[in-house]
Amino acid sequence: MEKRQHRAVLLSNNSPKEKFIESLLDDSATGYFSHLNGQNGFLFSEIALNNFINEEVLHERFDVVTDKQKSLRFLSGGEQKKALLSYLLTQSPDFVVMDNPFDYLDIQSQAALALELADMAKYTTIVQLMSRKKDLQPFVTDVYSMNDDGEITPAGADFFENKPGQEVIFSGTIPAPTIAYNITGDRLVSFNKVSVSYEDKPIVTNISWHIKPGDFWQLTGPNGSGKSTILSLITGDNPKGYGQDLVLFGRKKGSGETVWEIKQKIGYFTNAMTDLFGKEHTLEQMIISGLYDSIGLYTKPSPLEIKLAAEWLQVIGLSVYKKLPFQKLSLGRQRMAMIARAMIKHPPLLILDEPTSGLDDHNVELLTTLINKIAAESTTAIIYVSHRAEPALSPNSVFELTPGKDGSTGKVISFN
Repeated sequence: MEKRQHRAVLLSNNSPKEKFIESLLDDSATGYFSHLNGQNGFLFSEIALNNFINEEVLHERFDVVTDKQKSLRFLSGGEQKKALLSYLLTQSPDFVVMDNPFDYLDIQSQAALALELADMAKYTTIVQLMSRKKDLQPFVTDVYSMNDDGEITPAGADFFENKPGQEVIFSGTIPAPTIAYNITGDRLVSFNKVSVSYEDKPIVTNISWHIKPGDFWQLTGPNGSGKSTILSLITGDNPKGYGQDLVLFGRKKGSGETVWEIKQKIGYFTNAMTDLFGKEHTLEQMIISGLYDSIGLYTKPSPLEIKLAAEWLQVIGLSVYKKLPFQKLSLGRQRMAMIARAMIKHPPLLILDEPTSGLDDHNVELLTTLINKIAAESTTAIIYVSHRAEPALSPNSVFELTPGKDGSTGKVISFN
């Protein structure tokens, strides 16, 4: 059997990958990929997966058949990607474009997908697009890099060298808090043997976890282990918190507090939030809106609010972009701005849900340095949720969820 040529392209967050993918799939590729023109190609990506899910929801089209005979949207991330890959292979592709296939997957699911790809590479050509060098698969025969103009060049010898990254330094200290929070007790959040089930299916069981001011936690666990359930209990969005020994910011859940009172004390970031800001929202407006937990500004900002936003923009090095529409910023700059927005009110608790997913190595380094800086210079407690272990990140402790037949249990791992 003739050995197949598999190619990988390292992307930055400014690389125009959409145009490149389009050229591969519509037979207009040039240069090193022109040999794929006229061949039958398919795309494996989060966008492709979401398109199939939308077809299920809107038109009840179930093109992707799953092992569990369930809708795609009810499967874990690993199960979704396995089902999509199986479907693509039934289309007898000559090649498949794998766009950051390991994003949002836990360690076990990443390993399983890597084995699937290695087997698939025996009879189907793979074009791997990756933002992280560590995602490069061993079966890849040729490696390229794409610059911000879309130019593709072969990777040099330095690509494979394990060199330390350039030290990232943010100017100045983070701005001082302007809001005082009245919280009784020495714990912000306290779970005492909390359990959650849905339709008699246990999700988490006997969770005991205590978060204090200034703590820096990483919340880990496989896909489907209950991380989202835990977060929804903390933010007050989950009604399963009622009747349990759950204390949020000094008050037992169900003692008369409102969800709004809980959310006022939390800064929250998830990738989906970036899509909520429209083209009319400037970076400055977006940062200030964090003081109100609103999408956009509905009142004229005060001089103090403008000054505070300017101080945060100075710290993260984005002052020159303050009047630019937020949606025109690069992905890495959007993420830093969203974290600044979440922190502008110095909330007692900051929740960061998969903040580095989709980022290239340079922007991951920037973001983790910023998070470490916030942890060191504030009393805000941080819960960092991610499947990837970022070497540069410095959490003090890990709360690890481990699935079992009676639901996931939790374990504290301390680095102190």
